Amino acid sequence: MVRVTNAVAANRKRKRLLKQAKGFVGDRKNHIRLSADAVMSAMAFNYRHRKQRKRDFKRLWIIRIGVGAKINGMSYSKLISGLKKAGCGLNRKMLSDMALRDPYSFAAVVGTAKQALA
Repeated sequence: MVRVTNAVAANRKRKRLLKQAKGFVGDRKNHIRLSADAVMSAMAFNYRHRKQRKRDFKRLWIIRIGVGAKINGMSYSKLISGLKKAGCGLNRKMLSDMALRDPYSFAAVVGTAKQALA
């Protein structure tokens, strides 16, 4: 009977793990046991922070829209309410970009929201 080992699969597994640990500092990059822990933690943080990034951007957009609305004499909540009543389909990302780069067109959007509320 031929002797069967699991060497190929084990080497591949270790190689994949060390490849994922590339760029880590100290023994975490080239010791299997330490790399395994470090990679598992990194993957957990990676998953969590992909969700966090979406929340952070939405917060930033809301702050920018709020400042732009205040400059035009309106609060953020009134602006969003007026845009909903006016049937404006602009999302927060686009509104914040307008408030930052094109204040004149943002002022026109605020005017639309004011008309819808009146």
